[in-house]
Amino acid sequence: MKKKIRVGMIGYGFMGKAHTNAFRQAAKFFPDLPYEPELKMFCARNEQRAKEFAENWGYEKVVTDWREVVESDEVDLIDICAPNNMHRDIAVAAAEAGKWVLTEKPLSLNVEQGEQMVAAVEKAGVPNMVWYNYRRIPSVTLAKNIVDRGSLGKIFHYRANFLQDWTISADLPQGGEGLWRLDLDVAGSGVTGDLLAHCIDTAMWLNGSIIEVSAMTETFIKEREHSLTGKVQKVGIDDACAFLAKFENGSLAIFESTRYARGHKALYTFEINGEKSSISWDLHDLHRLKYFDHGDESIVRGWRDIHVTDGDQPYMDKWWVPGLNIGFEHSFTHGVADFLASVDSDKKAQPDFRNALQTQKVCEAVINSGKSRQWVKTNVEL
Repeated sequence: MKKKIRVGMIGYGFMGKAHTNAFRQAAKFFPDLPYEPELKMFCARNEQRAKEFAENWGYEKVVTDWREVVESDEVDLIDICAPNNMHRDIAVAAAEAGKWVLTEKPLSLNVEQGEQMVAAVEKAGVPNMVWYNYRRIPSVTLAKNIVDRGSLGKIFHYRANFLQDWTISADLPQGGEGLWRLDLDVAGSGVTGDLLAHCIDTAMWLNGSIIEVSAMTETFIKEREHSLTGKVQKVGIDDACAFLAKFENGSLAIFESTRYARGHKALYTFEINGEKSSISWDLHDLHRLKYFDHGDESIVRGWRDIHVTDGDQPYMDKWWVPGLNIGFEHSFTHGVADFLASVDSDKKAQPDFRNALQTQKVCEAVINSGKSRQWVKTNVEL
């Protein structure tokens, strides 16, 4: 019989829904898991909205102070879906209380706070993970398997972008409940920590350490009204960022992200070019992986389109029959399953806090490079 693991979630919104759905589905589709999540306590500052969320998703109890969740004897696992500036305080307190800790990406507001979070969970010896969910989209996991078996040969290039268009209007305010990602003090950075963090995590998972970066950033709209104060204030985040990078294995990279690419809502792509083969992936077709193998006979050589739905491909044996797709939400279910399966194992689910700290280091190096207009070393330790 599975052991119940009682979940306390702090924060809601888009990610609260994604995480909660994953907690509800994981044990059903991964029946061999040693633990089954139980939705015990939900916390948000707006009590009415918190009650509505909890009732809809099945949480047993609602509170408005995150400390109540952390200190509760009824909760085993803390899931942090709060804004970035709250991650450190909640995670450290949760670790000191002996709770398992999951947090949304990025790990923290900055590297200093991330290091404090790593120290706290490692001192307490509690299981921990950061929700970099794109690793667990089956086609991306398949790309990892292809790279790890050496099919690409020596890797020369990595390129990735993450493009959106939702902040173009100058009338859009910054700060507050729905727009905290535009507030530097709350978010820590703009597209670098929000979008490029995903690209960086995936890149280092697939291709190893990024050791040096050279970036340019831009804030297109210099001032916005703040939702909480009503005052027009300077915008401190990066609206767009592009950077060059060097990997430890000698390969070169180009990364780009913006919220000003009109017509793109969530265009995330990556491509890796090796001496033998190349692979390419697009979030818009997340169930497909494109693969080019130079070893194919010349008359049939070309890019192939792999439809990742068969039971011998990553995670797909847990879902439907071959040919039927799964979606974005399933990557979070895979994250819960991997985390719970790893708790009693020597091989912990990744990225844990220490691994995610390396992405934080790259993000901070990118921001610093954008300011200095110089190459900056990342000090990544994978």
